[in-house]
Amino acid sequence: MRFRPQRPRSASHAAPAEPDSIPDTMKAAVIDRTGDASELRLATVPTPAAVLSEVLVRVVAAGINPIDAKTRAGSGVSSAIDAFPATLGFDFSGVVVKAPYESHPLQPGTEVFGMAGFPRSGGTYGEYVCVPSLSLTRKPASLSHVEAAGVPLAALTAWGLVVETALAHEGQRILIHAASGGVGHFAVQFASYFGAQVVATGSARNADWLRELGADTVIDHTTERFEELVTDIDVVIDLVGNVSDDTGTRSLSVLRPGGLLVEVPTGAWAGFHRAATAVGVRSTSYKVTPDGGTLATIGRLLDSGAVQVYIDRVFPLAEAAEAHVELERGHARGKLVLRVSDD
Repeated sequence: MRFRPQRPRSASHAAPAEPDSIPDTMKAAVIDRTGDASELRLATVPTPAAVLSEVLVRVVAAGINPIDAKTRAGSGVSSAIDAFPATLGFDFSGVVVKAPYESHPLQPGTEVFGMAGFPRSGGTYGEYVCVPSLSLTRKPASLSHVEAAGVPLAALTAWGLVVETALAHEGQRILIHAASGGVGHFAVQFASYFGAQVVATGSARNADWLRELGADTVIDHTTERFEELVTDIDVVIDLVGNVSDDTGTRSLSVLRPGGLLVEVPTGAWAGFHRAATAVGVRSTSYKVTPDGGTLATIGRLLDSGAVQVYIDRVFPLAEAAEAHVELERGHARGKLVLRVSDD
């Protein structure tokens, strides 16, 4: 499902929320313990209270990411959850209801998007979320809240991988695994935007779409072996690891001497540093930084049309469990999003 950009609209006409209009409780999708997707349930929980430089946001939509499902299942960042029930979620798009102070640039009524500090604070699968002021920015005017909610974690991760770590530039050859997923479809676009030659792995049904996003070569991972088709790659951005068909290990053979393997999924290949060193290539893991300034740059690219977000499906908040089941099937194109409240 592709959401077309809406006509830009100013957030300055929205009426500021008065402090007494913020309810004491809110609806949220929570877990009482880790486990399968059925552990997610709709509950009434206390509305979070913003402190110091935090911004309180009414969430309209929340993006769903693989780290959410891993955490719910007991890995991911689940070890840092200090109490249950826990509200999951990093991504959000919504409206400011309380600013840190009167002259703060993000006043009540401002449409914003960004990343919450879960699990150090409550997540975004709820009607309100408290967010550090440096972890959000104004929502791109051309995007709906549903579209914007699919951007932050995936796009910031892709930017960190492609721009800050791979240092994408003209003449460089970058191989991106799982290119049709949330992070992957942004990584393809960023690498192409900065002039790199992009090789993408994905399924046949996504091949034409990946080429439209900027991939120069698309390899069908279900019928072709990428190591038989490409060589002398400068950077491999591995969003799979060795959890599927030894994708990480096979990637080492296509890198040029001194090339770079960026291994993204946590725990997907414990020995990748040693394996990379043994064949004469560099390696690193990567963790996303929830930086509002970088997100603002990405927002400008989205508004200009140079980059786009693809939303595969939208689920109501009450169907968060069904959304996680769909995510774990591994066939989503782009992003899955929860609709939390009305615009």
